[in-house]
Amino acid sequence: MGTENDLDVEGQTEPPICGLTRPRSVSANSSTKPPSASPTLAGTVVTDYSPQDASDAPSIVDPEAAHTLPVPGVCALLNTDLENGLDADEAARRLQNHGANKVEGAKGLSLWTILLRQVSNSLTLVLVITMVLSFAINDHIEGGVVVAVIVFNIVVGFMQDYRAEQTIQALYALSAPTCKVIRAGRDETIRAENLVPGDIVRLNVGDVVPADLRLAHSINLSTDEALLTGESVPVSKHAERILKDRDVPLGDRTNMVYSASTITRGRATGIVVSTGMGTEVGKIAMLLRSGRRNAGEQDARGIRRLWIKTRNGFRVVLGLDGTPLQVSLSKFALLLFALAITLAIIVFSASRWNVSDDVLIYGICVAVAVIPESLIAVLTIATALGTRAMARGNVIIRRLAALEAVGGVTNICSDKTGTLTQGKMVTRRVWLADGTEVSVQGTTHPFDPTSGSVCIGGNIVSSTDALPDEKLYASLRGFLEAIALCNNATVTGGDTYTAVGEPTEIALQVFAMRFGMGKPALLGSSGSRLLFEFPFDSSCKRMTVIYTDDGVQAHAYAKGALEALLPLMNVSDEEKRNIVAQADALAAEGLRVLCVARKPVDPAKFSPDETIAGDADNGMTPLRASAESNLTFVGLAGLYDPPRLESAAAVRKCQQAGITVHMLTGDHVKTATTIAREIGILKEESTDGGEIMVASAFDSLTDAQIDAMERLPLVLARCSPTTKVRMVEAMHRRKAFCVMTGDGVNDSPALKKSDVGIAMGLNGSDVAKEAADMVLTDDNFASIVTAIEEGRRLFDNIQKFLLHLLVSNIAQVILLLIGLAFKDRHGVSVFPLSPLEILWANLVTSSFLALGLGMEDAQPDVMQRPPHDLSVGIFTKELIVDKFVYGTAMGGLCLAAFSSVSYGMSGPYGLGEGCNEEWEDTCSVSFRARATTFATLTFLLLVTAWEAKHFKRSLFNMHPEKYSGPFSVFRTVWQNRFLFGAVSAGFVIVFPVIYIPVVNRLVFKHTAITWEWGVVAAATVVYTAIIEIWKAIKRRFGLGATPLVAVEV
Repeated sequence: MGTENDLDVEGQTEPPICGLTRPRSVSANSSTKPPSASPTLAGTVVTDYSPQDASDAPSIVDPEAAHTLPVPGVCALLNTDLENGLDADEAARRLQNHGANKVEGAKGLSLWTILLRQVSNSLTLVLVITMVLSFAINDHIEGGVVVAVIVFNIVVGFMQDYRAEQTIQALYALSAPTCKVIRAGRDETIRAENLVPGDIVRLNVGDVVPADLRLAHSINLSTDEALLTGESVPVSKHAERILKDRDVPLGDRTNMVYSASTITRGRATGIVVSTGMGTEVGKIAMLLRSGRRNAGEQDARGIRRLWIKTRNGFRVVLGLDGTPLQVSLSKFALLLFALAITLAIIVFSASRWNVSDDVLIYGICVAVAVIPESLIAVLTIATALGTRAMARGNVIIRRLAALEAVGGVTNICSDKTGTLTQGKMVTRRVWLADGTEVSVQGTTHPFDPTSGSVCIGGNIVSSTDALPDEKLYASLRGFLEAIALCNNATVTGGDTYTAVGEPTEIALQVFAMRFGMGKPALLGSSGSRLLFEFPFDSSCKRMTVIYTDDGVQAHAYAKGALEALLPLMNVSDEEKRNIVAQADALAAEGLRVLCVARKPVDPAKFSPDETIAGDADNGMTPLRASAESNLTFVGLAGLYDPPRLESAAAVRKCQQAGITVHMLTGDHVKTATTIAREIGILKEESTDGGEIMVASAFDSLTDAQIDAMERLPLVLARCSPTTKVRMVEAMHRRKAFCVMTGDGVNDSPALKKSDVGIAMGLNGSDVAKEAADMVLTDDNFASIVTAIEEGRRLFDNIQKFLLHLLVSNIAQVILLLIGLAFKDRHGVSVFPLSPLEILWANLVTSSFLALGLGMEDAQPDVMQRPPHDLSVGIFTKELIVDKFVYGTAMGGLCLAAFSSVSYGMSGPYGLGEGCNEEWEDTCSVSFRARATTFATLTFLLLVTAWEAKHFKRSLFNMHPEKYSGPFSVFRTVWQNRFLFGAVSAGFVIVFPVIYIPVVNRLVFKHTAITWEWGVVAAATVVYTAIIEIWKAIKRRFGLGATPLVAVEV
């Protein structure tokens, strides 16, 4: 397992999750004498600004180097004044030069792009060619029907994608609609998009940073940069610092604040150094706008580049660049097109290339028969219905193709903060000075003090009323008073609990409220009032407050990092070692450790002040030193971001489904490991170091070294955007089909690179939503499992209706090819089915039956089997064999039906003359034979729809786990009401199509039948018997069986 630099942890706002480290000394006169450069964050050196540093500033403004420049140097290079800002004219000129402060990546999809999605597939192109040929031979009825099919396919797909895009656009929120700036010496509030480089911006708690700023002044400032860096806790910022290393990671640039981050504490003034697409957020958005151009196209030049772009364009138009199903269906459509041409050639060859109008029409009929015209419409409607189901499950599908694609995933790469976890801190463990341990268990809402249970010394209690031990009560009460009063967070209750403040302080306040000792309760009952506050600062890593009850007695309460408070406490060396050991034990559990202390003080030394401060600049360091000396140790608090309750079950369900879950997080490796073990990504007994890595170790490996690893790490900590992209690329090299989930801007490149990107809708950034294929409206990892289950259900159902549609096409091809042998007196082949009968069977009868199959419920074992083989795709061996068995049986029986009527009642005219074009008195036999064949084909398609509900189980015992017996078949067919209605309608509508005068002979080229219904009934019985026998053979010999996943948990 890779190691992690502890110095990185110390740079965070919150205390580090590590044991005691050597404390840094703080000079009392640091404001007048710059300290010598001292190492802090890995690879950086921090100094206080000295005026002569300005001479070292570079001659041009480079936003990448702003953190290395002193404030006066930045002002000089940007030609701005820190006190007065820019004037209106200069601001207008710069706005014209630099453009609006907007990120263009989140502009959404154009209507033209959505429309192109609908026509960029091979099957649509095949239908267009069929339409052109139909009109070319003046078959306007057939051509018109195909036009209607094409338009319907496009409209349905366009409306679904457009609605999804509108929903996503509704989720986009303006990150910072307005901001406060100094212009011409006056404070103004302007639209954030009107900011320009050189503007002076004021920031306060709760503000969203509107652009990338170099801090000029800051007081106790912290920002939440989770959306950009992935760090789960706020980062302390200091305007006075100057970082000498240009390549310091974004999260460690403590004198900069970045667009889309949020101010969680303090206030500041900053100088705008980058706006719009020049910000760090904008750079990521620009990366996304470049799309998925491969390296070959980017490196190529001249004619080669033109060739690559042309080739890629054809791939997109033909649908060969997309999800596995898209590619499979596009290749299949091209195969069908080649087959259609081959069959037409066979027809023309049979006529010795004497291509008359009849021969040409027959050839086109055979070609049309092999094309499943309704496939796109059925697929689009089925997936659209799936998106509605997903919307009810809190998942918005931006692209219809993503729904079927997510069902085939083999790996999920998930962010931790806010996705697998709740994104909020909870006080999990407390260790009191007397050795008592307190823990919080089963909390479901971090802000709700009534959620979960509290265990004290092994006993579960609900409040201090349940503490009979007075000594224990006193020890715990002292700890609760300290964490409640040394706290600026506000937690309000009612039907729903809400909180405002630092995540750590919220967690401590909620813990105190569990015992009825929250800050408002303490102040209300005792009449205590605040005398003084020394705010938290990362330079000293502690916060202290002074409270008095009556002006005679007062207490100092302090909390902070252990290394910051331990030297200030009045404890023996042995007690210090014990405290450090307990802190290390909590840190080993992945908890963020806080130390709490208190002591009585003389209230006369502290007077209330409206401008409470603790900065050395205000001369308060000696007073602070007095308040924070000889402290009494009260206890340790271990805090963490708890996992969502649904996460463990969701991860387990993924593992049972053969899906590997990886955690990629910007958080500390110990925290990530703890959460991973808690939710089941890592097994408790696992000791494999390769399962857990720090991103720096992973990034140091070459692609060859990564590929040589037996398995990719399950947990990657301290991830950068590059790390996540490399992880996705490594999975692609292993032929894995991966999902990337995330909420931050830093997740966006990986979301775009992954096969299916899933963004968070509530707390996700706009850029992440733009990059994603799906959006979770509840930010819940468990919703991904719902999406996968729905995707697998859709995949199964696609196979079912593909079987149904293709069986019909195979049967028609067999019938029409062999039907070349049926000729009239002039040697012209007689159509066993007319062109309109073929289209009616393919578009009307089959379409609704296939759509009903697309609405089938998920199989009981849908999440108990491995992902389908992506190298095989939708056309599995079982599907291919079944369609030929079913199709051959159907085509043979239809041929038998036509033959039995043609030769069973052959009259003096035989099959007549010119019976392919219109009714003649000599066409009675051929028209009756054609009607019998049409009715047989229709009834066999109706039976196939019910048989296709399961590839192996008998129609008469399809759901033995639900119901059995001789009448179970009726419950089986009734289960899917839409399919039952489609079968019923298909059965009923056959009769008017055959018997309505004029229409039957003029349009469908058949006529009414009588005794021929016996032939239809016999063919239906025989067909059902053949299918049931075939399924029995498959069950007996285990053909097409899918093994279940064996998962060790």
